[in-house]
Parts: sequence; structure tokens; C-alpha cells
Amino acid sequence: MIVFWLVLTILFIIFATAKLKWHPFLVLILSAFLVALFYQVPLDSVAKTIADGFGGILGYIGLVIVFGTIIGLILEKTGAAIVMAETVINLLGPRFPTLTMSIVGAVVSIPVFCDSGFVILNSLKESLAERLKVSSVAMSIALATGLYATHTFVPPTPGPIAAAGNLGLESNLGLVIMVGIVVTTVAVLAGWLWSNRFLNVEPDNIDADNVAAVALPANMKSREDYNKLPSATMAFLPIIVPIVLICLSSFANFPTAPLGGGLMAELLIFIGNPLTALLIGLFLSFLLIEGNDKTQQVSDAISQGLVVAAPILLITGAGGAFGAMLKVTPIGDYLGTTLSALGLGIFMPFIVSAALKTAQGSTTVALVTTSAMVAPLLGQIGLDSELGRVFCVMAIGAGAMTISHANDSFFWIVSQFSRMSVAQAYKAHSVATGIQGVTSIIFIWLLTLVFI
Repeated sequence: MIVFWLVLTILFIIFATAKLKWHPFLVLILSAFLVALFYQVPLDSVAKTIADGFGGILGYIGLVIVFGTIIGLILEKTGAAIVMAETVINLLGPRFPTLTMSIVGAVVSIPVFCDSGFVILNSLKESLAERLKVSSVAMSIALATGLYATHTFVPPTPGPIAAAGNLGLESNLGLVIMVGIVVTTVAVLAGWLWSNRFLNVEPDNIDADNVAAVALPANMKSREDYNKLPSATMAFLPIIVPIVLICLSSFANFPTAPLGGGLMAELLIFIGNPLTALLIGLFLSFLLIEGNDKTQQVSDAISQGLVVAAPILLITGAGGAFGAMLKVTPIGDYLGTTLSALGLGIFMPFIVSAALKTAQGSTTVALVTTSAMVAPLLGQIGLDSELGRVFCVMAIGAGAMTISHANDSFFWIVSQFSRMSVAQAYKAHSVATGIQGVTSIIFIWLLTLVFI
């Protein structure tokens, strides 16, 4: 019955989010109560466990998510994301247009949500396809898969940050970023190779020009909406500086103390703390805002960022509450023993995440829910080391991109702005995300064989 109740809870999450369209925050909180009911958790501890789990994950990761979201919003609103994309295109040149588009997507999606990234880069992608005489379908898939890779693997994107927090890696995001970039490279290459199958395929949805405006999310800009763009240096600073600082902090914090224990090491560890680093990035992003009413624009950007971050914070906190409730039940020990016997190891979090993603459509929900569910099992599946937890985040990310189809908003953004019919989008985009996920988890598994 132990497994039966867990399966029933997972089915409830899938049914409530995918069929009933309930908000994931409510579903995850209700799931925490269901777990308490099913496993007969003492009634006097239920509310405290949920509250502690909710607050525990947000106590640190919450501000990191907020800062990262505001930075991404400012990069989008000021046109800095466009500048980043054009800089990469100028560096790589026109020789490999689809690969260039994939790399552009991977770079831009570190600070900017993949949905927003595709919209603001769409006109750039179309003009490049026309200039280089390349199919826009191939360019669209290359861009979409590049965006999708960093969206699921590399902080400060909220999903990977939340998963890292659930797995106890909130103070070592630098290692998550470094490993995430390596895994992202494989995912990007997989998506790029698949996009090349469509080099001679044209979009088949002749009515899509009329639909694109409807599919455009509110307040989202396209290339033509920017009057003045920042320099490349200023565009990259708000995201490159925090990532470098976080990685340097992780290096200084290694058990071998490579930088010693002096003032320099302490300073690097302080400013490279994800919270401090992203706060520095936030102030650097303010430099991108121009105009006489700069103070008001900064205030408006922060307000809009808080609105965008709010549902992510709620889902993350609810995932923490759900995970905290699972930890006080016997499910961890039982499943750990069972799964150890099956030898699934790193594939277990991938399978759970892929099932959740495919069923309910949200990458963030799949990342948060799976990481909360897997946290109590890390020791039993052999991933309880620091690097093991990082690989677990990567495995969950690989599952959370498998696959993007009709219940995923990104699917509709890609298909409508690329003028693809649903059938063509399934063949091109959905299959691409499936290939990315499977290729990534195989690569992650190989890494675990070497490093764990």
C-alpha cells in the first residue's frame, strides 16, 4: 500500500493540473495534505511540517528567484537580449546558421524565459533564415531547442534553482551551473542535429500569420519594438558577472581550499554567494534603463518582476511543503530499498520528471515536484554526494524537457510564430525535445559512471 498511495498522489497531481487546470500551487499543497492523510502522519504535526517545508525552501532560494526574474525581465524590456543574440551571430558568422541559432537560444535563455526568448528573437531568426536561404522551420527548431536546454539545466533560471534548493544545493549553485553548461552543450547539439533534418522543409500553416498575434503573451515585445539598444558589454554584464562570481565562490569553497583561508577567499565566497551575486547583477541591469524617469522605470521593472516571480515562488514553496511531508513518511526508505534492487539509479528521477512533464505540460512544475519527491531517496539510489545531487538535478531537468507538446505553452509559441501546423510542430518540435531529453540523460548517466 505504501507505493499505491504515492502513485495515487501522483495521479492526483497529473489529473488536477492537466485535466482540471488547477493552479500547481494549490495542487501541490493539497498533495501534501493527501500524503499526510494516506500515511497517517500525526495530525498535530501536519500544519507545521507543511509550513516549515514551504518557508524552508523559500528562505534562501526565494530571493535568488526574484532577483533572477527581475534581471531577465529588464534584459528583455531594454532589448539587451536582442543585443546578446546579435553579438553571438556576429561572432559565429553565417557558416552554420542553425548551429548559430541554437547557441543564440542557449545564451539568451539563461536570464530570459524560453517563451519570451523565442518571441523577442523571432524576427531576428526569420530575417537570418531569409538572408541565408535556410528553412525557417529548421531555424525555429534550432532556436527553440537552444532556448529549452538552458531553461531546464542552468541557473539562474527558476526551475533548476528550485530543484537545486530542494536537493540541498542552494549554497553550491556554482557547481550546478558548471555541470549544467556541460549537459546543455550536449542537449543543444542534439537539438541542432535534429533541426538539420528540416533544412528543406517549409512551414505548412498558411493561416499562422493571423494567429501569431493571438499567441503573443501580454506585454511581450518583438525586435521592432526597441528604439535604442544597449552595447554588447552592458547587455552581457548583468548575467555574466553573477555567473562568474558564483563559480569563483564555488571554487574558493572547495574542501581543498585552493585559495587558502585568507581575506580574498572570504570575500570571493561572500560576493559569489548566489544571493549577493544576483543582487550585484540586478544593480548592473539597472544601468541598461535609460530616460529621464529612470527611477520610475526601475521601480516599474521591480514591480513587474515581482508579479512574474510570484507564481514561481508559490509553486517552489508548495513543492518544498510537499517534499517535507514526503520526508516524514516511510515512503523514502521503502522506495529507496525497492529502487536500489531495480538498479534504476539516475534514471529514476528522469522517468518521474518526464512522466510529470509530458502529462501536465509545465517544466517548472516537473522540476519542483520531482526534486521534492526524490530528495528523501538520494541515499538509497546512490546520489547522496554533492556531485550526485547535482547530477540528480540534471536528470530531473532532462525529464522536464521530455516532451513539449500541446499542453505546454512553449509548444504553441514555437508552432504559431514559426507558422507550423500542429502536426508539423509535433514532428519537428516535440520530437526534438524528446531527443534532447533522452540524449541528455544518457550523457548524464555516463558522467555518473565516471565521477560517482
